[in-house]
Amino acid sequence: MDAIVSGQPAPDSAGLPGFDLASFAGQPLRQLDGNEILERQAQRESNARSYPRRLPLALAEGRGIYLRDTAGQLYIDCLAAAGTLALGHHHPATTSAIQRALADGLPLQTLDLATPLKDRFVSTLFELLPGTIAGRAKIQFCGTSGADAVEAAIKLAKTATGRHTVVAFSGAYHGMTQGTLSLMGNLGPKQPLGPLLPGVQFLPFPQLKRCPLGLGGEAGIDANLQLLDTLLTDPESGVVKPAAVIVEAVQGEAGALPAPPRWLRGLRELTRRHGIVLILDEVQAGMGRTGRPFAFEHAGIEPDVIVLSKAIGGGLPLSVLVYDEALDTWQPGAHAGTFRGNQLAMAAGTAVMETLRSEQLDAQAEAVGNRLHAALANLDSPMIGEVRGLGLMQGVEIVAPEGEPDALGNRPLDGNRARALQRACLQRGLILEVGGRHSATLRFLPPLIIQAEEIEVVVERFAGAVAEVAGCTDFPGAA
Repeated sequence: MDAIVSGQPAPDSAGLPGFDLASFAGQPLRQLDGNEILERQAQRESNARSYPRRLPLALAEGRGIYLRDTAGQLYIDCLAAAGTLALGHHHPATTSAIQRALADGLPLQTLDLATPLKDRFVSTLFELLPGTIAGRAKIQFCGTSGADAVEAAIKLAKTATGRHTVVAFSGAYHGMTQGTLSLMGNLGPKQPLGPLLPGVQFLPFPQLKRCPLGLGGEAGIDANLQLLDTLLTDPESGVVKPAAVIVEAVQGEAGALPAPPRWLRGLRELTRRHGIVLILDEVQAGMGRTGRPFAFEHAGIEPDVIVLSKAIGGGLPLSVLVYDEALDTWQPGAHAGTFRGNQLAMAAGTAVMETLRSEQLDAQAEAVGNRLHAALANLDSPMIGEVRGLGLMQGVEIVAPEGEPDALGNRPLDGNRARALQRACLQRGLILEVGGRHSATLRFLPPLIIQAEEIEVVVERFAGAVAEVAGCTDFPGAA
């Protein structure tokens, strides 16, 4: 890998530390209280704000994998805007692309009118598509978020098939609009709202350890596929044939849960056999994060629809659908949005895709991600129930060691310990998010440019936080 890929030192003023590993390692425990900006944020921003409650940070500057707060404290960013910043903060490729687009005088927003930059974006994306997808692909530019693209995917599938129901999976996260909330596994945001999008059938997402069917391993995969096959073929199942099945190849918000490749292949075979549109939500797992340009590639399948956002815009708002041209039966204006022509996002996104390809960042994510996974799995603590994930999309499940194991030997999930561990990590300079059931999984989503020596420091700091929390008795729910 070339030297551009990490937290390159940058000129600093007023004696502040540089954005590099030596400066990070030389800092004491971070102080997290008493920030006036955060106090004003709490007074003025919506009660729906979420991240500042667990990550009380007022951020001033970012370079590479590093962030600096307003107190001059340095952090390694293992959140990367929920996986959006594939190249980290202020990468030369993305900043140069944005600056060029501004200097060239391109209109900033063009609805769905053509520009040379948009044409280059589409060509670059199609060159990344695996297998035979590009040869039969159409693209739809959507609004500013992945949720809008998911809404578009559901509309496309219903229009093309003439059917009106959708299959989704437990643990799923596809957005926060009323339509996408209807596809969400997490009950919390849904319960206050009453009826959402009708016609959504939920099925269990396969897990090898915490198998929802109580079987585990390969037997759980077989039973899961058999259940879906039965629902689609049994005339008394009560389930009408859906327009689409929507799934994440790695469930991100559910705690970095990878779908078993054999299960995904079986799902593809079943949906093809029954004429059901298979939608792969690659919003968080796409653009090289799992060690492949697209996470579904690990299973060797080709979906009918691919949903892309986050990293595809290079840190700026953009979302797109890529889909089989056979589905392209909707009418002009069937899906639209004012900001679907965001030229700066297309410039930054093209730079991300070109850098992903030229620097082989998917291979980098696989190699460094395997190193991260192995190091985390090697930590000896009864608090750690499972380490799982692909590439640089890893999750560490936190359990209550004193709890009774279930029938498959799994200890109870412990969200209280996980939140205490998140704060202990933050004090050591690691920005991690919690996710999964009961918010009991620590999630690692660093930029794809992170290096092996930086991974070693991340694991070392995480191990220190685990040791601290293992000895604590003063957090809620602690023994």
